[in-house]
Amino acid sequence: MGTFNYSVQIASMDGGEGREIEAAVDTGAFLTTVPAPLLRELGIEPRGRRRFSQSDGRWIDRPFAEAWASIDGESVITVVLFGDDDDPAVLGSYTLEGLFLAVDPVRQRLVPLESLPL
Repeated sequence: MGTFNYSVQIASMDGGEGREIEAAVDTGAFLTTVPAPLLRELGIEPRGRRRFSQSDGRWIDRPFAEAWASIDGESVITVVLFGDDDDPAVLGSYTLEGLFLAVDPVRQRLVPLESLPL
């Protein structure tokens, strides 16, 4: 399955104004990654760091925080990783599952989980 982009709004936990961004939907990514400058602009500051392995076997160490993620009128508190300045935004499976969304790889769209057999 190739990746495709989808619009997601990211906002700080304090209820400040959020920002709508285009993020690549990637079922191979567990957490959502957003460029660090954008997160800081929204008032989202790191609350810790974690080490993660990438698909190519390399390890990276990234700050993380909680943020609100909203898609199509539904919102959830999720974990976001602070990406490098030039990293693309990536919408990970943790956020998607929190929003009860699944990926339709054929039509390259997000669908409500209740429309899929469990």
